[in-house]
Amino acid sequence: MAGIKVLVLVGSLRAASINRQIAELAVGQAPDGVELRLFDRLGELPFYNEDIDTADVAESVVALRALAAEADAALVVTPEYNGSIPGVLKNAIDWLSRPFGSGALKDKPLAVVGAAHGQYGGVWAHDETRKSFGIAGARVVEDLALSVPSATLEGKHPRENVEVAEALRDIVGKLTAEVG
Repeated sequence: MAGIKVLVLVGSLRAASINRQIAELAVGQAPDGVELRLFDRLGELPFYNEDIDTADVAESVVALRALAAEADAALVVTPEYNGSIPGVLKNAIDWLSRPFGSGALKDKPLAVVGAAHGQYGGVWAHDETRKSFGIAGARVVEDLALSVPSATLEGKHPRENVEVAEALRDIVGKLTAEVG
């Protein structure tokens, strides 16, 4: 696993979000030889518009695409908003899908995890995120899933939940094993 780079995207902009905590936990417990790189600027991306997807595209888009191009895999950590994908994450997917057919994550393994209110922990958003990234060209690893009902954390950091921490470590390990 030496030298593997994993792009990490968080679908929540809140500094104290549980999903950000899950992403930071993943970064902190990365296996030896694996570097998880959190792109923390989704809120800076302009709404996708083909008219502005030119040589003069926003610097935040250039930075996202460059980090994705350097990555060997991607881990997406997202909540569920109104039963679906948060807008900032969907916008990032749109930027990463271009140029269509050869986006920066084309054929790279990708896993989706996260937490949300409700008894299913964001399953609908996670399924929609997998679908959108798959259409955008990533190689979604369907069986790598973790949907955490936020109430099960009882107000504690995800690192304090042994089951969540172990499941996340396992997912990152299996995701990096998909790099080929």
